[in-house]
Amino acid sequence: MIIGHRSLITNHISHMPFKRSRILFITLLAVLCFGAGLFLGKVWQIRDLVTDEKGAVEIVKVMNLYSKSRSPEVKFDQFWDVWNKIEAKYVDQPVDDVKLFYGAIQGAVAGLGDPYTVYFPPKKAEEFVKDLAGEFDGIGAEIGLKNDILTVIAPLAGSPAEKAGLKSGDKIYKIDNDETYGLSVDEAVMKIRGKKGTSVKLTISHDGLEKVEEITIVRDTIVVPTVVWEKKDNQIAYLRVSYFNEDTWSEFDKIAKEIKAWSPKGMVLDMRGNPGGYLDSSIAVASEWIKKGVVVKEKFSDGKENSYETVGSHRFGGLPTVVLIDEGTASGSEIVAGALQDYGLAKLVGNKSYGKGSVQDFEVLPDGSAIKITVARWYTPKDRQIDKSGIEPDVKIKEMFVKNGEKYDDKGLEKALELLKITN
Repeated sequence: MIIGHRSLITNHISHMPFKRSRILFITLLAVLCFGAGLFLGKVWQIRDLVTDEKGAVEIVKVMNLYSKSRSPEVKFDQFWDVWNKIEAKYVDQPVDDVKLFYGAIQGAVAGLGDPYTVYFPPKKAEEFVKDLAGEFDGIGAEIGLKNDILTVIAPLAGSPAEKAGLKSGDKIYKIDNDETYGLSVDEAVMKIRGKKGTSVKLTISHDGLEKVEEITIVRDTIVVPTVVWEKKDNQIAYLRVSYFNEDTWSEFDKIAKEIKAWSPKGMVLDMRGNPGGYLDSSIAVASEWIKKGVVVKEKFSDGKENSYETVGSHRFGGLPTVVLIDEGTASGSEIVAGALQDYGLAKLVGNKSYGKGSVQDFEVLPDGSAIKITVARWYTPKDRQIDKSGIEPDVKIKEMFVKNGEKYDDKGLEKALELLKITN
């Protein structure tokens, strides 16, 4: 976010240990944006032009630079007119110019209409980066925007969100008593996150239902589970990958050795509710099935394209495999599912994936603020766009979990095992 991408309640982003990081992709390209769709240039090229001797951004310098490059259709005098009226007439004086300046940038970035492109003032930028550091306090759910409505992508297994009844596809209309309409994903994350033991009230409707209800969730320390496996009948290995974080590959590699030693006849790869994470982890996992070739393509607005190819030892190449996906399968997990489907190495079972296939750059600016900006989109090896389109399953499951007495039957897993039994 979270390429997706991570607060987990975040959008899909990768863990970012450095000041400048590609979200999900480790390529450095970031810009300071001031005005919808207008680039002032790469940050490192204009830093000296817009900052003072202490590295703080000076609004006058920014405006002066902007005035030399703006579109003739932009009447920027109006901005100054509004600015001056606020400073002269606003009831609570004096007006904080710094807050006004940061708010102006936030509004400009929001004008792009992209929920994954966000400007963070210094304090929020610091909080955002801290959330990416691994363990965090929150409710344990991934959120995104669907049709401009704040939507639950997936609650983490065993999380406070799941225990409270939050489900994939749930729409969130209020956070405490604040309306969510118009909020970016990251703004919503900031409202939902909080210290362990505190609570947050969400006004939601379950997917497909018109009834609105309020649920209160007590925040807790969230530790993200990554990779688990178990033996199923007929020598079938069940492998669950719940997230692509910094520990995923090391855990996957260890488990892959165990599975290989067991000599399975088939594999179920469960990525339901997997919101993504590190690109390199996604590529490494996909490469265990794909012996050679492109895993994912990254395309920019200027026509530039990057292709990311397989790595590793390909231990599961040729092993009959079924991949489980659903509405909560997003970002890095969509990359894996799409690639295996394109190469004909696995059947996809479940429901259409989320459709988060955009690439964000993240840069901390000289004054401590930061910008996360969408710079590219992902495509499968066969050039299928992931973003907003999602990945369609080969076998659709109308209802993944069906209540049976006091428990739920996993119809997706049942179908996957059935298909593998037939194959064997």
